Amino acid sequence: MKREIFISRGAIQKRVGEIARQISSDYAGTEPVLVGILKGSIFFFTDLVREISIPTKIDFMRACSYGSKMHSSGCVRLTKDIELPVEGRHVIIVEDIVDTGLTLAFIKENLESRGVESVRICSLIDKLERREREVPVDYCGFQVKEGFLVGYGLDCDEEYRYLPEIYLLKE
Repeated sequence: MKREIFISRGAIQKRVGEIARQISSDYAGTEPVLVGILKGSIFFFTDLVREISIPTKIDFMRACSYGSKMHSSGCVRLTKDIELPVEGRHVIIVEDIVDTGLTLAFIKENLESRGVESVRICSLIDKLERREREVPVDYCGFQVKEGFLVGYGLDCDEEYRYLPEIYLLKE
């Protein structure tokens, strides 16, 4: 497969800083729980947490909906749950990409059922082409109309996560 740079490393770093400043402002005086969605969000999550200027707690969830193909299976299952108590807390879900919306809708509903104060979604990429379920993306890095993206944590069959930029993958 061929790949071409879609979002540069510098553009990613700049946007991560802007999102971190907005979260720091919106949650000033509180200590939100940031929940990274494994595996794809790991680089974005780490860079974001380091840029946020207020105290936070961090935890991780993993939900699977992709097999080894470039398409969603449509079935979402939780394979790793958070360990921190979140009842009465502000929670920010940190995701690499919103594609169909199925995974994030599932995770958001799961967290809301635990009596949280609020749940917001922060996603590096909000991809519009295959949306099946609308979810509100409160903090968006980049909105993309279409294309299969890899790099900076995004993968195709566990390949390309290590790349420091985001690439458009072409068959």
